[in-house]
Amino acid sequence: MTDWLTICRAAVEDVRGVLTELPTRVEREPVVGAGQGGDDTVAIDAASEAAIVRRLETTGADFTLISEELGERAFGSGGPTHVVVDPIDGSLNAKRGIPFFALSVAVAEGATMDDVHFGYVYDFGTGEEWTAEHGSGAFLGTERLGAVRPKDEIEILSFEATLTSSVAEKAAQMVGLAYRLRIMGSLAISLCHLAAGRVDGVVSLKAARSVDIAAAQLLVREHGLCIELPDAPPFGAAPLDLEGRSRVAAAGNRQLCSLLARALTS
Repeated sequence: MTDWLTICRAAVEDVRGVLTELPTRVEREPVVGAGQGGDDTVAIDAASEAAIVRRLETTGADFTLISEELGERAFGSGGPTHVVVDPIDGSLNAKRGIPFFALSVAVAEGATMDDVHFGYVYDFGTGEEWTAEHGSGAFLGTERLGAVRPKDEIEILSFEATLTSSVAEKAAQMVGLAYRLRIMGSLAISLCHLAAGRVDGVVSLKAARSVDIAAAQLLVREHGLCIELPDAPPFGAAPLDLEGRSRVAAAGNRQLCSLLARALTS
């Protein structure tokens, strides 16, 4: 069996090396190409992904990689195992030097969200390591999540994928549903914060791709919380690819999650 936790931890050090080599916005933000997902590829994204690909090549494992910039690539003989990687979730924060961005890695024995059995998110700002294994729970470091849950009313709601126009359009829909907003800049970390009860709801104001959510959604679901793709249900059948099909709504229980989803789509 491949030791994915050890590989992820080594990949963290690889990305940390990239951050050292590209220390400021001047080095990090130049556009160097276009990713398979359609967005511009900036220097820090390209260098981080290249470092992780080199790390994955050392495993000798058979899997299909789904990655932010590279797209889809078979390692070895490919096969049913899918490894979904966002080398830097929150790349705008990373290139501007704002310490709220993460490495996100999910491993699945199949091609849908329901097939994800291992999730890993590393927050480079705090140094927090978030992990989950299907059927075995979710963890922050060595501490199992579950003692603190999101509130049954939404005191803090995290908005993600937030152009000012999108915030202006949707914030009014949350009045009466959420008391305060936080706009942090990494969907993966925000979902981890939901799993830890730090926020009470998360919504993405544009369609999310599997690289954005595949790892963190496992922490949310292993903790018994709710996450939906209101524009393309059901959540578990969502393909592990680079197409953005739906916005995301997540909360501590199904009722609140449904209210958030309804507010997004109204």
